[in-house]
Amino acid sequence: MLSRVWSAAVLGVDALPIEIETHTEPGIPRWTVVGLPDGAVRESRDRIWAALKNSGLPVPRGAVTVNLAPADVRKEGSAYDLPMALGLLAATTDGVSQAVLDEVVVVGELGLDGAVRPVRGVLPMAAGARAEGRRAMVVPSENVAEAAVVEGLEVYPVATLRDAFDFLMQGGHGTPEPARVLVTEAVVAGGPDFADVRGQGLVKRALEVAAAGGHNALMVGPPGSGKTMLARRLPTVLPPLTPAEALETTKILSVGGRLNGAGRHGLVAERPFRSPHHTISNAGLCGGGSNPMPGEISLAHNGVLFLDELPEFDRPVLEVLRQPLEEGEVTIARARATVRYPARFMLVASMNPCPCGHAGDPTRACVCAPGQVQRYLAKVSGPLLDRIDLHVEVTPVPFEALGRKQDAEPSAAVRDRVQAARERQAARFAGDPGRYCNAQMTSRQVRQWCALDDASRALLKSALTRLGLSARAHDRILKVSRTIADLEGADALSPAHLAEAIQYRSLDRAGWGVGG
Repeated sequence: MLSRVWSAAVLGVDALPIEIETHTEPGIPRWTVVGLPDGAVRESRDRIWAALKNSGLPVPRGAVTVNLAPADVRKEGSAYDLPMALGLLAATTDGVSQAVLDEVVVVGELGLDGAVRPVRGVLPMAAGARAEGRRAMVVPSENVAEAAVVEGLEVYPVATLRDAFDFLMQGGHGTPEPARVLVTEAVVAGGPDFADVRGQGLVKRALEVAAAGGHNALMVGPPGSGKTMLARRLPTVLPPLTPAEALETTKILSVGGRLNGAGRHGLVAERPFRSPHHTISNAGLCGGGSNPMPGEISLAHNGVLFLDELPEFDRPVLEVLRQPLEEGEVTIARARATVRYPARFMLVASMNPCPCGHAGDPTRACVCAPGQVQRYLAKVSGPLLDRIDLHVEVTPVPFEALGRKQDAEPSAAVRDRVQAARERQAARFAGDPGRYCNAQMTSRQVRQWCALDDASRALLKSALTRLGLSARAHDRILKVSRTIADLEGADALSPAHLAEAIQYRSLDRAGWGVGG
C-alpha cells in the first residue's frame, strides 16, 4: 500500500514542504529510503522499528520503500522520524484517512521507547505549514508553544508515537490548540542597571542615543574605565520587541537550536545580547558549516552584538561584518545550498587606546612605542570604523565619583525616553515594513527625514571638510542627528542636534590613523 505524510525542512529561516511517500509490499524484509537522506535519516529505521514495538503498535513485515520529495533537496536530521513512522502505519493499517494526512504537517524525533523528542526549527516549519494551507500540525510536546504562535494553524502536541497514531485514528482532532503567549517586556528585578554605573555621564548619553536609534557604537578607553559594564547594561534600556521583531528573533533561535527554554513559552520577549569571545572564527560569527547554521550576528538579530577588546579579534573575522552591517542580512553559499539569514543588529564594541591600555590616561603613563600603537589601532580597518555611528572616549572614573553617595539615573528612566523616541520612528516608518529605527534608513529616507537649514548645512560641511569624512559617515551623522531630535521630541533638525552627532566621531577628530 501507499501513503503520504507531509513534513518540512528548514532552509535558512524559511521552511520547505517535504512529502514523505511510503510504499509497502510483501517480500523479503528490507528498508530503503530515497530522496537524498543523510546519515540520521537513514538510521531512522532502527529507531522507528523499536518505537513501534515498544509502543505496542504493529511492526510491518516485507519490503518498505520511503521517498522524501523533492528528491533534489538533501534531508538532514531526525525530525522525519515521526512522520515516517506514521506513514508506515498508515500504509499498513486500516482506519487512517489519507485526506486527514494531507491537511496535517508532522515533525518529531523518536526515542526507542516511542517517546517523541523536540526538534529544531519548528517555528519556521509552522509558518510554512500555514502558508501552504495546512489545517494542523503535530509537534513534540516541548515544541508546542513555539509552533502555537502562528495564527490560523491548529497545533497538536504529542508525547509519544501512540499519541500521534491515536490522533490520526480519531480523524485528526484531539488536543485543543494551546493559547498564544504574547510578547511582554522582560525586565529582571535586581539585574544589571545603569544606576550601578558611577560617573560616565557622556558615555551613558551616547549609549542612550545608540539605543534610541539602533546605532552602532564603539567605546575606547583604558582598562577598568567601565566599557564592558556599560555595554552589558545597554539591553536594559532597549525597547521591548515588537510582535514582528519577536517572530523574526524566535525563528532564528529556533533554527539554531538556541531557544534554551525561552521559546517554550511562545515568542521570546527579550532582545538578544551576544558577546562572542575574540577567538571566534568566520563561520562562528557569520554562520556556516556543511549544513549552514546561523552565526552570532544572526543570533543577535534585533538585539546587540558586543565585541569586547575589538582589536584582539582576527582582522579577517572583523571584515566579514562589513556587508551585514550595511544590508542587514548575511548570505552563506555552500555546494549544497545557499541560505540567507537576517542579521540586523546593534554592533557595540570596546577597545583600549593602545596595547598597554593607558594612552591618554591622566593617571598612568603609556609605555607603548608609537609604532606599537599604530599597529594595534590598524587591526580595526577604516571601512569597518566608518560603519560605526558613535565613537565614544571612556575616561577613568575619579575616586570622588566612585565614593559619591548619590543615585544615578536608573535604566527604567532611560528606557522611557528611548521608547518614546522609538515610537516616533515607528510612526515615521509605518508604511515601510521591516524598518523599525533611524539606523535602518535608506539614503532616500535620509534626504526625506533629515532636511537641514542653512546653519546646519554649513556646520556639516565644515565638519566633513575638516575631518575628511566619507559619504557614508555623512549619512550616519544625519541619522544620529535625527535620533537626537527624536529624543527631544523635535520635528526639525537643529545645529545643536548636528553638533552632538559630530562629536560622536571622536576617532575621526583625533586622527588616530586607523588602518584602511
